[in-house]
Amino acid sequence: MEEAQQLTRWEGYVDWRNRPALKGRHGGMLAASFVLVVEILENLAYLANASNLVLYLSENMHLSPSKSANNVTIFMGTAFLLALPGGFLSDAFLTTYHIYLISAVVEFLGLIILTVQARSASLRPPECNPPNIPCQEVDGGKAAMLFLGLYLVALGVGGIKGSLPPHGAEQFNEASPQGRKQRSTFFNYFVFCLSCGALIAVTLVVWIEDNKGWEWGFGISTIAILLSIPIFLAGSSFYRNKIPSGSPLTTICKVLVAALINACTCKSPSNAIVNMSTSPSYPAETGKEAEEGTDKATEFNPQPPTESLKFLNRALVNKPVHPVLECTVQQVEEVKIVIKILPIFGCTIMLNCCLAQLSTFSVQQAATMNTKVRSMKVPPASLPVFPVLFIMILAPVYDHVIIPFARKVTKSEMGITHLQRIGIGLVLSIIAMAVAALVEIKRKRVATDSGLLDSASPLPITFFWIALQYLFLGSADLFTLAGLLEFFFTEAPTSMRSLATSLSFASLAMGYYLSTVIVSIVNDVTDHSGNKPWLSGSTINHYHLEKFYWLLCVLSALNFLHYLFWAIPYKYRSTRANE
Repeated sequence: MEEAQQLTRWEGYVDWRNRPALKGRHGGMLAASFVLVVEILENLAYLANASNLVLYLSENMHLSPSKSANNVTIFMGTAFLLALPGGFLSDAFLTTYHIYLISAVVEFLGLIILTVQARSASLRPPECNPPNIPCQEVDGGKAAMLFLGLYLVALGVGGIKGSLPPHGAEQFNEASPQGRKQRSTFFNYFVFCLSCGALIAVTLVVWIEDNKGWEWGFGISTIAILLSIPIFLAGSSFYRNKIPSGSPLTTICKVLVAALINACTCKSPSNAIVNMSTSPSYPAETGKEAEEGTDKATEFNPQPPTESLKFLNRALVNKPVHPVLECTVQQVEEVKIVIKILPIFGCTIMLNCCLAQLSTFSVQQAATMNTKVRSMKVPPASLPVFPVLFIMILAPVYDHVIIPFARKVTKSEMGITHLQRIGIGLVLSIIAMAVAALVEIKRKRVATDSGLLDSASPLPITFFWIALQYLFLGSADLFTLAGLLEFFFTEAPTSMRSLATSLSFASLAMGYYLSTVIVSIVNDVTDHSGNKPWLSGSTINHYHLEKFYWLLCVLSALNFLHYLFWAIPYKYRSTRANE
């Protein structure tokens, strides 16, 4: 009886009460569906404010346009970067289940602070009416309250981004083909649900903020994140939670330090490598740290280290300098995997730099164009609706039409591999920047021919031309983000999956930062060359925005070649296991 019960357990997983997770009771698509619903509410709560925050800071807190823009960029970048510590804590000390709950409560507290401040006039700077009443920038305790609320939200968002995607992906049995296919479907629909939340945020909630007041916008976000907590808890009895296996950074540092020290101290490296089949000094890992299926067998039948990144094999010696630096083959191979996926991460930053243009220059371009659809005038800030709607249409089509067709053609389980999917996204970003440059040339030609270069009147050209670059970049985002999430989760060692998955959001943050750096460099270089800076002028009609877009197009193309350098020789874990 006890043996039969042992066979039904998910090894290395527990339920929400810290009891062994059982097959047939815990995990699966039902458990993951709670995560998908929560993602809609979570992204709604975050984007409802982030997408319109620059107006709140400038109009209600009286910050200058440049200060408002910088604060929003820093806020969004910080929120996504904080996904890394969120993922780290999920892997090392707490489960993804607990990190999500803690992070949601932190974000909830931050939103309460912002809602209270937005509702109470005494907690905001006095209203201004130049020139009679000059604008007073928020300062002192009021500024402290504002930034405390904002960065509590950023901390909560970071923890959620670092824990929610891997929590959903952990619900599937990767030892079976069906489980792997369901996990792929989960990542596609995770991006779909993310877009659902974004759609509600940039339409309904932004309209409420502009027309009813910011306290209503913050209030809706507060209610959304509050509702997400009981919905997440409702799935508790269905979840299987991976047992934390200690700090992955400790393992990485230990292997790197051991390899470096042994390279300096061992005179005969070839004799220093441990023969794992005979040496008793390198015990197999415990079942607690095991993956299902073949991974468990590998642990109890250790193999010699692989030949790739041979320098790290020096970490395996019979007599390490210190017992703390004793490494197993599994630990060395895990560090090799991490090093191999980092270049892929680096190659996606340029794509996210292109995506950053959608919330800056593209909106300013649209503001100069005819934004009327019949009798209705569309706010330029609502342009993100185009890529969001396109993603919501393309995600189900991709999962139910494109992938099954690709599986039949390629006769492989994945149909389109993760790296192929990321590569498609990078190619689409190149096309998007070329389209953006051509559209800008057309827009400026219309402005010149109409004599409206210095006029504030709308140009006689529809803003739907700008929608083209939104559609291409929206498609690129779908292919790349879903591909990255699944690639990092699938390829990373089990003990580092949450941390690896959070790299997808860290790439987004670095893309925003890189965009700011490129704009500054472009203006400095073009200014010192004796010409007028490309991105400077009284209006955007005097910018050389088409040249900037061509530059991004060229940089994206070079980045794609760099990506191919790493992606073509890359071997997936399943391939390495077979070898």
